[in-house]
Amino acid sequence: MTLKIAVPNKGSLSESSALMLKEAGYRQRNDLRDLVFIDPDNNVEFYYLRPRDIAVYVGSGELEAGITGRDLLLDSGAGASEVLPLDFGKSTFRFAATSGAKMELADLQNKRIATAYPGLLESFLASKKIKASIVRLDGAVESSIRLGVADVIADVVSTGGTLRAAGLTIFGEVLLESEAILITRNGVPISPAIETLIRRLNGVVIARQYVLVDYDVKSIDLERACALTPGIESPTISPLQKSDWNAVRAMVKRSDINRIMDELWQVGARGILVTDIHACRL
Repeated sequence: MTLKIAVPNKGSLSESSALMLKEAGYRQRNDLRDLVFIDPDNNVEFYYLRPRDIAVYVGSGELEAGITGRDLLLDSGAGASEVLPLDFGKSTFRFAATSGAKMELADLQNKRIATAYPGLLESFLASKKIKASIVRLDGAVESSIRLGVADVIADVVSTGGTLRAAGLTIFGEVLLESEAILITRNGVPISPAIETLIRRLNGVVIARQYVLVDYDVKSIDLERACALTPGIESPTISPLQKSDWNAVRAMVKRSDINRIMDELWQVGARGILVTDIHACRL
């Protein structure tokens, strides 16, 4: 049976989703105008849809899996669930008001709040017992205060540059931390094809987060060096032809690698090499 997967057709998640799927061994469309692409080698059909609609199609059972944002899934109220965070497209859902307004959450009472995520906002306000009017917009939410249709906005924020350019300042707590996720339909067992998809994508996520480090170290310094590079299970250690020297290989968090290289050098490691990991299964 062919596996049907929804992929964002545009927006910030589109290119990164296609790249991750390629790294996971799935073919992707060459023409951005294609709405459907078939990968016969993996027996998969990809459907390129609006990111906001993907949770609806997956939740209805028309498609078995999809890549979308956590914010879009929760806002949709669709019958789909997150099965794997994909570690890209990260953002937060925040409140913002005109710079200098000095707003707090309590000040939202009876205010007009513009948003493109009414489901998320309504749930948050209900949890805080705040009564406010929700102004539903499809986009350009940051202009709503200046145009007089809202007092405050609630929107997805990546860097905050767009809000600052519009003369707005973020306030209050983070409503939601979002990123790209893989979703499947609620209440449906994970099929072998989806298990393979999850395993492959997770392999890419891990490969992007880690690198391989190789180095040589004297036996007398081996224990201290391995304490810095414990690896996933344990480091691989091989004796060198040179007496009392060992070659060590281990996986290390990419974000820590430069610090670890410095510390390895300080404990006596030499010939320290770092290699990218393109895929893995752990």
